[in-house]
Amino acid sequence: MLQAYVVHSSISDGHDTLCSAGATGFTTSVEGGSHFIFSTSFPFLVMQCLLPLACVLVLAAPGLSMPIQTLNIFKTTLSNTSASALKKTSWPKDCSELVSGSPSGIYIIQPTGLHPIMVYCEMNVTNGGWTVIQRNQKDTAVTWAESWSTYKYGFGNVRSEYWLGTEYIHQITKQKVYQVRFVIWDASNNIKFADYNLFSLDDESHGYRLRLGSYTGTAGDAMDSNNPSKVHNNMKFSTKDMDQDTSRKNCASHSGGGWWYSACYSVRLNFKGGMTWGSLCKGDCKSSLILIKPSPYR
Repeated sequence: MLQAYVVHSSISDGHDTLCSAGATGFTTSVEGGSHFIFSTSFPFLVMQCLLPLACVLVLAAPGLSMPIQTLNIFKTTLSNTSASALKKTSWPKDCSELVSGSPSGIYIIQPTGLHPIMVYCEMNVTNGGWTVIQRNQKDTAVTWAESWSTYKYGFGNVRSEYWLGTEYIHQITKQKVYQVRFVIWDASNNIKFADYNLFSLDDESHGYRLRLGSYTGTAGDAMDSNNPSKVHNNMKFSTKDMDQDTSRKNCASHSGGGWWYSACYSVRLNFKGGMTWGSLCKGDCKSSLILIKPSPYR
């Protein structure tokens, strides 16, 4: 029998909540013991925690499960962590502000005016300093067919397939002038890339509209197609419950994931299964990676 379950734990210094994590779902008995099944993925904030289990909780998507014992360990660890240990005067605003020579991995950043968030920093590609905003693989466990609010705050596993969150991407890119790199693994596992020297998202009230600059690369300029029904540049973001494309149908609902659709696409990277990038790979791309950093990087 399934039982409703809420997990929440937080740390406060008496004035501000320094660290908070929570989720809703169900407990059920499976082989190996009781598990917690996530039924929602909403923005439960892990603000200044460097706890691996906090990473799992904050990026968990509906349908993922976790042993109850693991949740109990997390709650105990969180409650035993002192508030003073979590205090920090400042965090880097993006991955370009990490100390030179830092390895690739999970870091905490704090964009201007935003609470600290966890991101993956890629420090080995083209002089490093890249903030990863999307990563996907053909055999992903992530569905990608998520709601507007889920896309807004992000989902997935920061160590593997994930979406950082349209709101967080907007907040990061309004700090400075940014560039973007799309990395595509084609059907033969060859690596191709598409660079745009400008990248930003408008705010939510303007639909997180995508703004791209000039293209260079080896993958082809699929984001700024000459076909108006397949262009992505200057399009608003759409999800299955927020249709902002130029088609009579809901492209996000029909295409399997949120994206900057027109009517409908030449690029489909937020998708469970083979991905698409223009003529490079039509439904059989193996992997994708989207990275941003200030332009030019210093």
